[in-house]
Amino acid sequence: MERIVITGATGFLGRNLAKLFLEKGYQVFALVRPDSGHADLLPVHPNLQAVRCPLEETERWVKEIGHADGFFHFAWGGVNRGEIDSPQVQRRNVAMSLDCLRGASRLGCSIFMDAGSRVEYGTPAAPFREDLECSPVNAYGQAKWEFYQKAAPLSGMLGMAFFHLRFFSVYGPGDHPWSIISTLTRELPRGEKVSLSACRHLWNFMYIQDAVQAVYELYRHGHENPSAIVNVAGGDTRPLKAFVEEIHEIAGGRGELEYGTFVQAKEGAPDIRPDISRLLAFTRGDWKEEYSFQRGIEEMMGS
Repeated sequence: MERIVITGATGFLGRNLAKLFLEKGYQVFALVRPDSGHADLLPVHPNLQAVRCPLEETERWVKEIGHADGFFHFAWGGVNRGEIDSPQVQRRNVAMSLDCLRGASRLGCSIFMDAGSRVEYGTPAAPFREDLECSPVNAYGQAKWEFYQKAAPLSGMLGMAFFHLRFFSVYGPGDHPWSIISTLTRELPRGEKVSLSACRHLWNFMYIQDAVQAVYELYRHGHENPSAIVNVAGGDTRPLKAFVEEIHEIAGGRGELEYGTFVQAKEGAPDIRPDISRLLAFTRGDWKEEYSFQRGIEEMMGS
């Protein structure tokens, strides 16, 4: 039985990825902080083992796990608005992530994947291709980019294939309650008013099941591809307002949309246009989106 390790396994992406790998017959080790208040969110399965240990204590968790084939590093602190621009918090993330990379090598992993982010690109006018020059505008994006720049040569020295997965806007049941999709699917059916930006910029959404299936196929084909950055996004890019109006329609027209009243984040309102050519090439035709935006929203409203 193939063995994988997941950090951030209690998070939105991590727990859904763990569930998929368990369904595929893998042994999953979930690295969980001892003080985590979310361990109850882990999938319940005989092949899942929670390893309660600070990520910084590499010696300890390497000894407890012993051996693994693949490592998925999805843990990252300071993703809330209060800490996303904190250099101190983000520096700790980079150091911890490099510790995880070295620990994965000691476990004998041949593939290391981590969760990058679209914010590494900054606000380019061009479509977001993996070879685009990065100019992140906040400390979170800068730290994700710094980790990649340090991890890429280190993983090569350690003999591991390394895939830096740049996720865009993944949504679904269990996402952060403050996300735009969670807010709209919760508040509109109740008849509430939702404050929004002007929503004129282009955006891209990807349903959680499609996202983790993409990661699974990237891992399955990992030894056939060179180490690389890979955009993980959907194929449906359009003005954000079009997505918002579709949710309003699915909600039966209930609630009220108040455009132009929400304060933008530091990065402003860039057009998000991910190029997923590499994702499609690296998955060799074994991955395709199964969830239309309508289907994904209906799943959320019914959950």
